[in-house]
Amino acid sequence: MKVINAQVYDSGAFVRKDVYIRDGRIVSEDPGTGETIDAEGMYMIPGLVDVHTHGAAGHDFCDADPEGLKMIAEYEKKSGITSFCPTSMTFDETRLEKIFRTAAEFEWTVDRARVVGINMEGPFIAESRKGAQNGKYISAPDIGMFRRLNDGCGGMIRLVTLAPELPGAEEFIREFPDKVSVGHSDADYDTAARAFEAGAAHVTHLFNAMPPFHHRKPGIIGAAAENENVMVEVICDGLHIHPAMIRSIFKLFGEDRVILISDSMEATGMPDGMYELGGQAVKKTGRRALLEDGTLAGSASNLYDCFRNAVSFGIPLASAVKMATENPARSIHMEKEIGVIAPGTRADLLILNQDLDIVKVISE
Repeated sequence: MKVINAQVYDSGAFVRKDVYIRDGRIVSEDPGTGETIDAEGMYMIPGLVDVHTHGAAGHDFCDADPEGLKMIAEYEKKSGITSFCPTSMTFDETRLEKIFRTAAEFEWTVDRARVVGINMEGPFIAESRKGAQNGKYISAPDIGMFRRLNDGCGGMIRLVTLAPELPGAEEFIREFPDKVSVGHSDADYDTAARAFEAGAAHVTHLFNAMPPFHHRKPGIIGAAAENENVMVEVICDGLHIHPAMIRSIFKLFGEDRVILISDSMEATGMPDGMYELGGQAVKKTGRRALLEDGTLAGSASNLYDCFRNAVSFGIPLASAVKMATENPARSIHMEKEIGVIAPGTRADLLILNQDLDIVKVISE
């Protein structure tokens, strides 16, 4: 297959060129056979990579239901998300082991997005910042527990949220520095800075479930901004963070350090009504999903909607693409496989019109 005449996203810019595909991979030379797609006047970008999504299409990853995970993956693929990390909630080890097994046993087919890892959000979080997590199962960081869970799913855990003020947190970070994401935390600036110095390089949904960015108490946000190795997740549904703050995050961290996420839950892609998140009742009204006490319970937007929101909020198109493709792939150490358009990488591609509507999803 080859796609000709597209404006192709390439290293932070758009370049008019042809893209060649053979056996599901980008290749440098025309394969000489197969379909030719003329994308004159259109954009080509990598398939989106969502490293933080709990569910969609009426299904929750924490249901530990293989068929449900397949339905989530089909919804993601149709929505332009070709790779994702299903994300757990705060449960005990036995329940998490069962949940993670569904990801380990997931089988990819051409109509599904790829499961490229697991995002373990809890139980190593602060009670005071649990948000929509179930406080009943919160625990201190446990190296042995994490190791057992990761071994049980074949090493699929890419990220684990951790509150660095908890007992044992520093030891945990030094043991798994490339996996720790600071979040659901009341950590002050000094505690967060030590966590980043110890190797943590990711922040779970910036501004949400953490202290505010205060001029005398800069907290996690201030510490993350000062450490150039730290990347930050941003829920860009227009509800969790004000559009003006999205622009401020972009200016503060730059296009290379921001990761757009959906934090979507099972109500995403579904009509208004009652749903669940981690076993807790959630009411969806429009794009808003709330627990009974009014707490935001994840989002009801997929990552492609969040990407388009970012552009509408004033983020340059090429930067928004990077934040939804390259950056999340890099954050889980998969930038040589997904999230970019380069020879050798997976041919996970989106063709978009000038209004950023998806014309075609290519992923074979």
